[in-house]
Amino acid sequence: MASGYTEPPCDPPEVSRAFQQAEMNKDPTRKYEYLDHPADIQIHAWGDSIEEAFEQAAVGMFGYMTELSTVEETGTETIEAEGHDLESLLFKFLDEFLFLFSAEPFFTPKRVKITDFNKETFVIKAEGYGETFDLNKHPQGTEVKAITYSNMQIHHNQDGHEIYVIVDI
Repeated sequence: MASGYTEPPCDPPEVSRAFQQAEMNKDPTRKYEYLDHPADIQIHAWGDSIEEAFEQAAVGMFGYMTELSTVEETGTETIEAEGHDLESLLFKFLDEFLFLFSAEPFFTPKRVKITDFNKETFVIKAEGYGETFDLNKHPQGTEVKAITYSNMQIHHNQDGHEIYVIVDI
């Protein structure tokens, strides 16, 4: 592992919370955290809009796989996803981004921007801004193997939108 990278601790919970709070203090635009789960990791993301919550969930997934501060926005990749409801759309949205990382071009976005979000037909288009993963430059965190529907939640309230998604590691 490259110097300066600290993998998110999983135990004890109070250390994990302290680590995450310190990370969030470094980046005020960060609106995601990792929650303990017996065998996998749960990403909790939030935003002022549903689009921002989806974007933060994707960034959170990549933040678990590498230190995003080492990723430069030198390239762009576009994804499209379609679902039959918000949960399936979130699943497919994250799965499309995971595929970009898992196969050529091994793309790692530092930032994600949704360019089109149709809440009636459940179609989404988004761009990821980042670069190709390079072990000589990017510290290797924990690989995300798959997105799951397990305990997936999408909440809307007066304060914004929240997403909970468990990813298989």
